[in-house]
Amino acid sequence: MEYDMSRLQIVKYPGAVLRKKAVTVDRVTPELQNFMADMAEIMYESRGVGLAAPQVGISLRIIVVDTDDRLQTIINPKITRAEGSQTGVEGCLSLPGLHGDVTCAASVTVRGLNRFGKKITLSGEGLWARAIQHEIDHLDGHLFIDRVDASTLRWVTGETDENDNQIERPTTLPDALAVFERMAKIEKDETLV
Repeated sequence: MEYDMSRLQIVKYPGAVLRKKAVTVDRVTPELQNFMADMAEIMYESRGVGLAAPQVGISLRIIVVDTDDRLQTIINPKITRAEGSQTGVEGCLSLPGLHGDVTCAASVTVRGLNRFGKKITLSGEGLWARAIQHEIDHLDGHLFIDRVDASTLRWVTGETDENDNQIERPTTLPDALAVFERMAKIEKDETLV
């Protein structure tokens, strides 16, 4: 596996790799371990709680998650148990600024390999369970917009009102996707210059 860490960046919608099913990892190598460490660094720099390898352009079944100051790297993750239901706000580093309500399992158990290639089984609930499900969805080519309650979609602008409340602007899914497609076209045109 070859990649240049200095060139790794978050792939934004409509990047084609985001809609592909990622490839199973057959063997954990030192190079792959370095890549997983780089993924975690990018996740932290981007202020995310999870990241899947396809989000940095590498179509492998690897996720990193940190919801409680404890980094977990899972290779070839598979949910073996899902119970209950929770609805909460989700966003995605590949769709920056867009948020909406998604319903998912309240608790999950996931099986896979750790960064050393050893078999692991992890269980959790709440935000951890939400992040695991979100990142595994990425490995199957699904985005949170495929599961979102479209009536709750909104842009989080980063601005605050006079009471220091975060300003959010409602949007529709077609309008939001059109924004990302325009941004991708602008970025592509700039790289051709």
